[in-house]
Amino acid sequence: MEYQHKLILIIVPTTFSLLLLILFFIIFLRRKRPTKNEPAQMEAGFESRHIGEAENEELIKFQCGEDLTVHDILDAPGEVIGKSSYGTLYRASLIRVNSVVVLRFLRPACTGGMKEVVHLIQVLGSIRHDNLVPLKAFYGGPRGEKLLVHPFFGRGNLAQFIRDENGDSHRWDIISKISIGIAGGLDHLHTGLQKPIIHGNLKSKNIFLDRNYHPYISDFGIHLLLNPTSGQEMLEVSASQGYKAPELIKMRDASEETDIYSLGVILLELLTGKEPINENPTPDEDFYLPNAMRNAILEHRITDLYHPDILLGQGIDQIPIIEEQILNFFQLAMACCSPSPSLRPHIKQVLGKLEEIGK
Repeated sequence: MEYQHKLILIIVPTTFSLLLLILFFIIFLRRKRPTKNEPAQMEAGFESRHIGEAENEELIKFQCGEDLTVHDILDAPGEVIGKSSYGTLYRASLIRVNSVVVLRFLRPACTGGMKEVVHLIQVLGSIRHDNLVPLKAFYGGPRGEKLLVHPFFGRGNLAQFIRDENGDSHRWDIISKISIGIAGGLDHLHTGLQKPIIHGNLKSKNIFLDRNYHPYISDFGIHLLLNPTSGQEMLEVSASQGYKAPELIKMRDASEETDIYSLGVILLELLTGKEPINENPTPDEDFYLPNAMRNAILEHRITDLYHPDILLGQGIDQIPIIEEQILNFFQLAMACCSPSPSLRPHIKQVLGKLEEIGK
């Protein structure tokens, strides 16, 4: 009996302690186990932290864009002024700094990764010339979206200027000024940098004018930011608009010579006031402007080579325009549009000749 009593005295405290330990363990587990709603909350918290760590939002600022912030760019009210297969162009108002800019949105699916793009952006953002549209800033978002910030030019692009039948578009001094400016900008891209930049998409819609008809080339090097598929789509659009050199098959093969061909088409636009592509040609006309001009030469239709109103105007110094200047300009434009790349003049030759003709 005494032995049983002693055994009980040993077992009961031990059992009680064991029960307390088990109870404590159960309570601990219940406190650790999430409630019905907790798994989603915990998972979301992990996701948000993971996203926060993975996000790579970047703003790279260049000359004249030093004061910009991410909020300035992303919160700017804007309107669409252009669309392409690889992006959208917006006219945006930066409220805090009280300025108007152009935002070029590049679709993530159409561009390379951020690491590939950033080096190219640094190069493009460092380029400064009186006839090139500068890059003020670049924003790269967490989902791969990319925004390029450029100044806005109120007079619009060269294509609009030519098609609007503005009397100034037939003034020889303005034609000469615009032509020399475009050639000067292209010369800087081809020869003024440590490594030449091929424009790749030169056309009158990508040349902007300020109030004094000073030209600025935009979109230079954009094809370098695109993936091969989007670059090829850009080339196809260029071809459909009449600016593609005949030998150019792949956008990656764009060269100084193909840029010169596009420049020649623009010079012909300025001189004739005609579109690069004639949508409804007569039996005597050709679909492409350079070809139509070659036919006009062969058939001795000299008056088809330039807009008749050009001869009615006078130069800035009131010196009468002579037909020889116009024909020299025409010959240069046609040389740029030569079917053979090797026969096209170098950009420095084009610039020198334009300056000589414009005197």
